[in-house]
Amino acid sequence: MCFVKYPDFTTLKALITGASSGMGLEYARQLAEKGCALVIVSNEEAIHTVAHDLQQQYNVNVAAKCMDLAKPDAAKELYDWCCSEKHEIDILINNAGMFMFRDVNDTDPARIEALVNLHILTVTQMCRYFSPDMCARRRGWILNMSSLSAYIPNFGIALYSASKAYIRVFTRSIYWELHDYNVVATAVCPGGVATRLLGLPDNLLKLGVNLCVLKTPERLVKDALRALFGRRKQTIPGIINPIGLVFVTLLPPPLRLWIRRKFFKRVD
Repeated sequence: MCFVKYPDFTTLKALITGASSGMGLEYARQLAEKGCALVIVSNEEAIHTVAHDLQQQYNVNVAAKCMDLAKPDAAKELYDWCCSEKHEIDILINNAGMFMFRDVNDTDPARIEALVNLHILTVTQMCRYFSPDMCARRRGWILNMSSLSAYIPNFGIALYSASKAYIRVFTRSIYWELHDYNVVATAVCPGGVATRLLGLPDNLLKLGVNLCVLKTPERLVKDALRALFGRRKQTIPGIINPIGLVFVTLLPPPLRLWIRRKFFKRVD
């Protein structure tokens, strides 16, 4: 494992989307623990309570913004708000996401639009609006949450996996565009993570962690931040995930169809 030289977080400010729970909250918690100031964003009003709790617990400045990041103009609205509030963003973590397990022809068009906007349009525009300021300062870090499913075109998650594949390729590409400005872009491609995004009850999430099928948010975020500040283009956290990826891609289509019919139901 290579040595990672972390910056002085007490001089930095991070913007984290989807920060009211799950991985987003864990990104906020771990960065606040290091002394980093925060701007946290979510479409849930609870984000203001989260901000207060983080500020009290870690004695760092935390600003909160409640907004719907699936709106077409969300990135511009958020960037303008940061500028008006004098928030100079050094670390951008595009974590907000949504998950659904159902066929495309059975999905509400409004849900399709929201997912595509959130995973593709907003992530792209967030990088576009915030990276020029980082380039001008010759310092910055961008972390975009992709997924192991970006490698696996499969039933039920066509929309999710395709959007995560875009994030992966987009991030790996801008890594080189930003390289000469001392700005890093890292794509994180986790497998299953034990958060409420999966729509599973707590007992099954715990079982998944015990069986090493799911990763805890704490471990995932620690690995992701290590990859970001280690200046890596991409990371697939864990040992099991790369092995599982090979196994899944080798499954013959008839077996995949049998598994689908036998075990899987829609998840919204």
